[in-house]
Amino acid sequence: MPAPAPFLVPALFVLIWATGFVAARFVAPHAEAFTFVAIRVVAVALVLATLALLLRARWPRDRTGWLHAAFAGVLMQGVYVIGVFWSVQHGLPSGIAALVGSLQPLLTASLAGRVLGESVSRRRWLGIGIGFSGALLVLAPKIGASDPAGIPVPALTACLFAMVAMTGGTLWQKRHGAGADLLSNAAIQFAGAVLLAVPIALLFGTGGFDASTPLWLGLAWSVLVNSVGGILLLLMLIKRGAVAGVASLLFLVPPVSAVMAYLLFEESLAPVQMSGMAIATLGVALASRG
Repeated sequence: MPAPAPFLVPALFVLIWATGFVAARFVAPHAEAFTFVAIRVVAVALVLATLALLLRARWPRDRTGWLHAAFAGVLMQGVYVIGVFWSVQHGLPSGIAALVGSLQPLLTASLAGRVLGESVSRRRWLGIGIGFSGALLVLAPKIGASDPAGIPVPALTACLFAMVAMTGGTLWQKRHGAGADLLSNAAIQFAGAVLLAVPIALLFGTGGFDASTPLWLGLAWSVLVNSVGGILLLLMLIKRGAVAGVASLLFLVPPVSAVMAYLLFEESLAPVQMSGMAIATLGVALASRG
């Protein structure tokens, strides 16, 4: 039944995408960031390639199609994931990382018109502004309770760079991969990420991987749910809708991450955070409409 998809797919995407920041915090004590990401992208590439072959997915007919998908993967699944995991492991709170990620729609919307020729309406800009305000309200208590000088500058810089890379990958995918098969395109994207993550792990990683039960659980979740499930949903959303509207869904990630932190790590939610979730939801609905 195709009717529920416009509602269920974005909601499921936000839920899965938000777990990425929780997973980064969860595995940080057990594995070095570069090593973990390299193992993760190799595993995801193998899973997706196997699924694509079994389901007889349509592969690109020329080298250009392969290169476009691989380059988008370098940005979206290589630079972005490495940046987030490295920044969280080096002292950036997962909530701050989620907040930085929620800045992506502002950058995406400002570039969508020039790069893709999409018309970003005043209503959508208003929705983006409301969504960003809601995300700030969700994280305001945490930001106010910490010393801004205590936020590591290298970690914050890496997270910002990761957000820019994700924006670039999203725009590139929308411009050059709109007609590609979702499954084979995702497999090629992660193969591109492998070409980046593995050399970085070999050159700069320590190989730290304690093989504990929490680490294996975190890896399984990151591979099967956050990566395989999340990227397929993201590609589906990019293919269906305007990229600025799709990116605005990321405004819901910080509120959902805050709820997960409350359930998993017993972090309390203030009334202002609950209000921020409602405001962020309103902003996403306004920015994504049409």
